[in-house]
Amino acid sequence: MNQGADLVVASRADAASWHARLELGYERCAERTVLTSRSHVGPLVVQKSLYPEGDAVCQNIVVHPPGGMVGGDRLALDVELASRAHAQLTTPGAAKWYRSSDATAHQSIDLHVAAGAALEWLPQEAILFNGAIAEFAIRIEVDPQAVFIGWDIVCLGRTAAGERFARGQLRQRIELWRDGALWWCERAVLTGDAPLLASPVGLIGQPVFGTLLAAAPQVSDELLAACKSVAVAGGEAAVTRLPALLVARYRGASAASARDYFTALWRTLRPALIGRDAVPPRIWST
Repeated sequence: MNQGADLVVASRADAASWHARLELGYERCAERTVLTSRSHVGPLVVQKSLYPEGDAVCQNIVVHPPGGMVGGDRLALDVELASRAHAQLTTPGAAKWYRSSDATAHQSIDLHVAAGAALEWLPQEAILFNGAIAEFAIRIEVDPQAVFIGWDIVCLGRTAAGERFARGQLRQRIELWRDGALWWCERAVLTGDAPLLASPVGLIGQPVFGTLLAAAPQVSDELLAACKSVAVAGGEAAVTRLPALLVARYRGASAASARDYFTALWRTLRPALIGRDAVPPRIWST
């Protein structure tokens, strides 16, 4: 770790834990999606609503001003879309999870999408420093007549600096509920230098992995074939389909490759499921 990063981690570790919660509510008002309710406690906020595609789609950037998580920190995000609303959420950069002596840093995300609504959850990756202890929980509740497209990307260790995830732990849970029933669930526990990180049934030594979910009233054969044909560079990928749900996975050496692959899938999925061409958030280019 470089000296600057050492100072950042040390100053955060010595501070009291930060607990933050952000609640967002979206409604459709005539032809415009509006962020009608917003409340936050602690350092988790959204910037002003953007409309790069016109009134129908409300875009917000979720910002965590501290820029990183240490043991004992807690973040909670709750998003609710009313009928016919369309919101797109992203983040300004990678989330950093610093090393911890023994305490766990927690992040919980709850996303609720009502009938006729569409939610796009397009965050940048989470980077776990060597020695981080983290727990991620994502719960998505989607009405059978709603659309959700979103992904989660994790990078174990700071690969640009040649760092390995030799110690620490990640506990991860992703659930998708449809019409009150658990539709899809994945749970993982990854410990630094555990055999699973090198195993062919695990990460085969690759530091980056991710999952994309696309839930809709129907995922056609043609759309499934189109997604399977999307090329991936710098890793491996696979696409499968369950009733009303498409699941794509990535594992490889680069978070940028994972983002590029999922973005290419999003460009394919969005016109088919939402009826709009893919317009990447401007923040991705800054």
